[in-house]
Amino acid sequence: MSAHVSSLRAVLSARQVRFGLVLTLAVVGFALFGPLFAPHAPTDLVGITYGRPTAGAPLGYDYIGHDVWSRVLAGGVSVVWMSLASAAIALAAGTALGLLAAFARRRVDQAIVWFTDVFMAFPDLILVLLIVSMLGRDHWIIVLTVAVAFAPGVVRLSRGIALGVVNQEFVEAAEMMGYPRSRILFREILPSILTPLLVHLGIMLTWAVGMLSGLAFLGYGVAPPAADWGLMINENRAGLLIQPAAVFGPVLLIALFALGTNLLAEGVGRVTSRIEERRS
Repeated sequence: MSAHVSSLRAVLSARQVRFGLVLTLAVVGFALFGPLFAPHAPTDLVGITYGRPTAGAPLGYDYIGHDVWSRVLAGGVSVVWMSLASAAIALAAGTALGLLAAFARRRVDQAIVWFTDVFMAFPDLILVLLIVSMLGRDHWIIVLTVAVAFAPGVVRLSRGIALGVVNQEFVEAAEMMGYPRSRILFREILPSILTPLLVHLGIMLTWAVGMLSGLAFLGYGVAPPAADWGLMINENRAGLLIQPAAVFGPVLLIALFALGTNLLAEGVGRVTSRIEERRS
């Protein structure tokens, strides 16, 4: 326990980790609590088309007269929860399959690796666009589709790391004692490979933010008139020269969220690699 506590302190003491964590939490807090402070409902038509900023609308009005500030405050919830959900589902499913492949070997391993290679042959965005265009734009369909696109990378990562663990003595001892396979996988092997998986989770969050925002921009994500940062960019791009705040506002928040998760994942990876080098 003390070793884990000291490792956590070492991670949090890194400047890059702290900056990435603060930036990520700031955007998440803005997205979650922003709707509570919106002066108007995100679908209310309260101004003129591409209206300039006023005292009641500091970011002006969008392409049909919505208050941009209200839509910016309300438009981050979908981006945040869908990014977190898709990355978490991909991590859970990919880790389970990777551990099973590494532990079972032979035909099970070959089958999982084959299916993983098939999915990795498709570019992520094309795979997601194909599935969403067939099944629809429901939020959970989009989340599960993005998770399916990310899961093969998690499978490859978890399997590759677990292959170096399954033959160690503590795993063999657990098998000799007759422990169930599920306990060996998730209580003996998983803790030994958890750190790189958590780092990869941060990387997937960055990918998910870009993927989901890109889907909304292309018209395959959150459907109008709902407020969504990616959708707002697509809706207001025609008036970029007239009312740039309607585009630059959501662009800035998406960029900050992606930057924060990327810095956090990279910082944790650097610190943990140095910790492991010192221990070895």
